[in-house]
Amino acid sequence: MSNLSTKQSQNILITGGAGFIGSNFVHHWCNNYSSDRVIVLDALTYAGNRQNLGNLEGQENFKFVEGNIGDRPLIDKLLKAENIDTVAHFAAESHVDRSILGPDAFIQTNVIGTFTLLESFRHYWHDQGKPENYRFLHVSTDEVYGSLEPDDPAFTETTPYAPNSPYSASKAGSDHLARAYYHTYNVPTIITNCSNNYGPYHFPEKLIPLMCINILLGKPLPVYGDGQNIRDWLYVGDHCSALETVIKRGKPGETYNIGGNNEVKNIDLVTMLCDLMDELAPNLPIKPAKQLITFVKDRPGHDRRYAIDATKIKTELGWTPQETVEGGLRKTIQWYLDNQDWWQPLLSQEYQEYYQKVYGN
Repeated sequence: MSNLSTKQSQNILITGGAGFIGSNFVHHWCNNYSSDRVIVLDALTYAGNRQNLGNLEGQENFKFVEGNIGDRPLIDKLLKAENIDTVAHFAAESHVDRSILGPDAFIQTNVIGTFTLLESFRHYWHDQGKPENYRFLHVSTDEVYGSLEPDDPAFTETTPYAPNSPYSASKAGSDHLARAYYHTYNVPTIITNCSNNYGPYHFPEKLIPLMCINILLGKPLPVYGDGQNIRDWLYVGDHCSALETVIKRGKPGETYNIGGNNEVKNIDLVTMLCDLMDELAPNLPIKPAKQLITFVKDRPGHDRRYAIDATKIKTELGWTPQETVEGGLRKTIQWYLDNQDWWQPLLSQEYQEYYQKVYGN
């Protein structure tokens, strides 16, 4: 149980709550705050999966609404009807490769959608008398800060924005809107910028689930460029506890960086995954799995290194990550081994065509 519980129950709207991080956060919140009313809004695009929330359906304090954050009448209605006091905004297009192939959806969802949500919340909050306990949490990414050289200091909350992909540019735009709504209208927004997440319910296109599934299928493991790109890996359970801390203790108008303190080169991460899969997965079609590693042409504008300095959230709010990268990977691999009926249907024709566009054969 959380040690952040407060006596007053909340009515929380979680956008994108059927996606990867969003659904993990929904489970986290429901487990820790069973008396709170939880409303999930999700458009159920390719990466949203209602099955992620299957065990919550039918519970008295849980409601799922299929809809888009760009639908202003729907947002207006939901905020009022459910007496929402807290918005946790996860809904976003989030895959860099897809943003390179088709940037339109990223601008529509991440910029226009966030604007619509903020506008609706601003008017609703104003009409309610601007209650001090209301919060709008905007969940963002470290990719808005651009790329680091090997010896550069890690990103802090004051690092200048320098996005390098349509995805990160669209998230940067949404961050600026959330910040502006605090400074212009006093809307109680809080921004978080996190490093690369991993864990259960992660759509197969992303690096870690892609490698796990390809190992199980005996397929090549595509690694971009020379594999020396560095990411800071954050277990999704740690991210959820950080976001809970920010909602409960964070100050409106502030930004908090959330990192896992786990900087790893892509090739080292893939090798670690191969070794763990050799250990944990029986009857792999090809062993050792590292034989499957295949270097492919680098993607355009591929950022070299991301690293988060999470000093602020540690010193001001008392949060630190608990999971090591090996411990988190073990839990993640075991989840994919135990839930093959979850990921196998996701390897659809559309997914296969997308995979071909990005990686070729």
